[in-house]
Amino acid sequence: MQNKGVIVFLTVIITALCLYYLSFTFVSNGVQQKATAYATDASGNIDFAKRRAFLDSIWRQPVYNFLGADYTYQEVKETELGLGLDLQGGMHVTLEVSPVEIVKGIAGNPKDEAFNKSVDEAREEAKTSNARFVDLFYSAWQRNNAGKNLSSIFATAANRGRISLESSDSEILDLINTEVENAIDRSFNILRTRIDRFGTSQPNIQRIAGSGRIQIELPGVDNQERVRNLLQGVAKLQFWEVLELNEYGGAIEAINSTWVADQKSSTTPAETPSTEGLSEEDSLKNVLEKQLQELDPMNQSTDVSPLINLIKANYGLVYDVRDTTAINRILKNERYASFLPRDLKLLWGVKPTKAEDGSELLELYAIKTTRGTDQAPLEGDVVTDARQTLDQTSRPAVSMQMNAEGARKWRKLTSENIGRRIAVVLDDYVYTAPVVNGEIPNGQSEISGNFTLLEAQDLANILKSGSLPAPTQIVEESIIGPTLGKEAQSQGIISMVAGLVLVVLFMIAYYSKGGLVAIAALVFNVFFILGILAQLGAALTLPGIAGIVLTIGMSIDANVLIFERIKEELRNGTGLMAAISTGYSKAFSAILDGNVTTFLTGAILYALGQGPIKGFAIVLMIGIACSFFSSVFITRVIITWMSKKGDKSSINFSAPFAKNALSSLNIDFLSKRKVAYLISSSIIVIGLAIAAISGLKFGVDFTGGRSYIVAFDTPVVPSELKVGLDSEFDGSVEVKTYGANNILKVTTSYLINEDDDASNKEVETKVKEGIAKVTGFSYIENAEQIGANQFSITGSSKVGATVADDIKASSAEAMIAALIAIFLYILIRFRKWQFSLGSIVALVHDTLFVIAAFAIASALGATFEIDQVFIAAILTVIGYSINDTVIVFDRIRENIENRGTNKLVKVFNDAVNQTLGRTLITSFTTLIVVIVLLIFGGEVLRGFSFALFVGITVGTYSSIYIATPIVVDLMKKEIENEQAAKETKKTA
Repeated sequence: MQNKGVIVFLTVIITALCLYYLSFTFVSNGVQQKATAYATDASGNIDFAKRRAFLDSIWRQPVYNFLGADYTYQEVKETELGLGLDLQGGMHVTLEVSPVEIVKGIAGNPKDEAFNKSVDEAREEAKTSNARFVDLFYSAWQRNNAGKNLSSIFATAANRGRISLESSDSEILDLINTEVENAIDRSFNILRTRIDRFGTSQPNIQRIAGSGRIQIELPGVDNQERVRNLLQGVAKLQFWEVLELNEYGGAIEAINSTWVADQKSSTTPAETPSTEGLSEEDSLKNVLEKQLQELDPMNQSTDVSPLINLIKANYGLVYDVRDTTAINRILKNERYASFLPRDLKLLWGVKPTKAEDGSELLELYAIKTTRGTDQAPLEGDVVTDARQTLDQTSRPAVSMQMNAEGARKWRKLTSENIGRRIAVVLDDYVYTAPVVNGEIPNGQSEISGNFTLLEAQDLANILKSGSLPAPTQIVEESIIGPTLGKEAQSQGIISMVAGLVLVVLFMIAYYSKGGLVAIAALVFNVFFILGILAQLGAALTLPGIAGIVLTIGMSIDANVLIFERIKEELRNGTGLMAAISTGYSKAFSAILDGNVTTFLTGAILYALGQGPIKGFAIVLMIGIACSFFSSVFITRVIITWMSKKGDKSSINFSAPFAKNALSSLNIDFLSKRKVAYLISSSIIVIGLAIAAISGLKFGVDFTGGRSYIVAFDTPVVPSELKVGLDSEFDGSVEVKTYGANNILKVTTSYLINEDDDASNKEVETKVKEGIAKVTGFSYIENAEQIGANQFSITGSSKVGATVADDIKASSAEAMIAALIAIFLYILIRFRKWQFSLGSIVALVHDTLFVIAAFAIASALGATFEIDQVFIAAILTVIGYSINDTVIVFDRIRENIENRGTNKLVKVFNDAVNQTLGRTLITSFTTLIVVIVLLIFGGEVLRGFSFALFVGITVGTYSSIYIATPIVVDLMKKEIENEQAAKETKKTA
């Protein structure tokens, strides 16, 4: 085998990298186990607050040393293979930046009746429309203000220089849209800073492209109300005077000396570490380290020198980021805080800087306050505009403009602080503290410094947070309790292990030693997937586990193709080494085509999908890439090594019973194509008719509404609970079992268009009170402590109507994009439009068949929800089905090139027969893992697994009875011309 050394080298490098990145996961798990042990009392009860306090205390402390490099717990958590919300519990939130207040703010909050009427109408329309609010507002404005220009409202003193009475409506609308976009960026930056406070929760925040929405995931949070308040709170921008070190240094020194004295006095002689041979300073450090280790149950060595001798910068205090937790602990102690002047408060900078030694340093600012009040000398609401500019030396800077009141206060503030610093503070974090070079009389200021272009743009956005209020509202929310997360973990692991074991047994039984090679590739494949996910900092979700389980089945496909080709060559009398070489060579194009088409569907899922679909798509794409490398290249290296004795090598590729299985088939598939068309059409028509009459069951993410997972101590009849809840929710409620007869899912569209907190609380309260009224049970917060006659809400989700419309639209886009991409790829690879169209017809057939199966199953009493995960399943079916079809098409292309005098129909029939063994074996191995998913994957993946089960079965059928016959029918003219030519030749 050529390039064997390169493959071995790459395998070793990838394996080493995967081991390195996965090592962080093992370290993190070890730390969390210690935290749990620390927070567990003698009775086995875990104090979660104590556990979190433990983890917070070591957040910036080294916990892992790799080849001399120290990694803090924060760095370990950022690098580990994390678990998604569905596997550990937590909170998923989608926030939407409200453009209503932005439009009002730009207009100066006028009292104009027509303007406010237009805003109100646009607000109502926005609840059920996906159009941009600004466009809805303008349409309403034109209805209510015929012939009146927007400049009559928006040309205010605050907008001088941006909007004049001569400004056109389009120019003003462009400005408003720009401000809305800036507000979204501003909110994103503010929220990103806020959620960093969650520390060990591994928060994830991202903008949803093409919308004003921001998606946040907070695994492990246990105080949802606090999260909601934090995420929806309006930013507080302030300008404060900064005290210099010589003005408060004495107080810091007093704190230091008192703290040191306290540590000395609290250490008894028996407890004092040996100080023999040490200097006085080193002896003191030993005492202090012991004291800190007692606070740190992990016994991490903590450098205490910053607590004794504070690092002094040019202006103030600078600390190693790792020491901020310990410093906060000291400064919050009333005994030490009493030394600080009453007109001083200490605030951290928002962004650390890199020191020469590579460490991260953070400044602690001393803010001058007025005694007894938190009122800043200047609040952010006076800022009318801020934008990124360039200073006189062409370096990035920020230009800021204030209103008349702000200009007056700013003049006074700057005149009193020439040569001193004024801090720009947002949410109690200092973003910058520039030195005042002179009095600023007109409210027009320039802030310069060592900014990058991006930092200057961010600062401009921060300064504008006070001028245009942009409150956020939660339009989608999902809460998964820890109990539900643990159950999902268990189901996912069982599914993965069971699927792997069954595939291993089958491959060894059917392919003998060749099966062992395929299993080795499979192990590498799964290991690489997990390692690459860790390298990317991705979180493993339940759909992600489904992707791995599916990859287990699909990754076998390449080896089945290769082994079947090798067996075919051996049956034709080819020697072992030549058969191996030919088998890999002939199978390569089919493997490549199959993997590319499936990868395309994964890429489209990732680009257009949201939430769990993205996690599934990432795993699917990584799995396909790893599968291709391991199944084609790693197995070739292993087989080359096992066959080093040449044709006399003992390696074999089939068990005795499977040697000639499915090898001499001569079924006339194409003659049955009309019957197949009739059967398929009938089932699809029946299913779609049932769907039209009875309707499909759409999930909350497609319809909007709220759902709650409710756990009981004993089984509860869903129909009885629904009857009781109907009166509470005006009949808009559905209740069904959720994986077990003591767990129910309650879904309601009540108040679907209301996204405020009051409505959310009202619906949740109605659910709790309604259940209590019907069952007589009492509600308990902690699901792990449910007792007799009690119930608890272990998870919930909320999706606004417009978000649901967006999800449906993106799902439809994903489906269409996948079909177009596959059509074009098949056209490029096979050079005939008939192949492309035949494959697309088969894919549409498979999709409609799955939908029909859902409708028929629902009519028979087995209801499956159609949601985002269902769309992922459909696209996976598309990818799998096209893979099957491409294998057949690839053999057809090969046979056409070598058909000799054979008729075209016979060429097609032969291709189907020759690939039937591979088709059935691959489908069988994939169905093994899908059935495992269906049985053990839990309620979350039940619909997903059922769709895959139907889709893979139908996909196998359609590649034989739909795709290939369609191509034959489309090529009918070519076939007829061929027959006519032969007849003419005979006559002649």
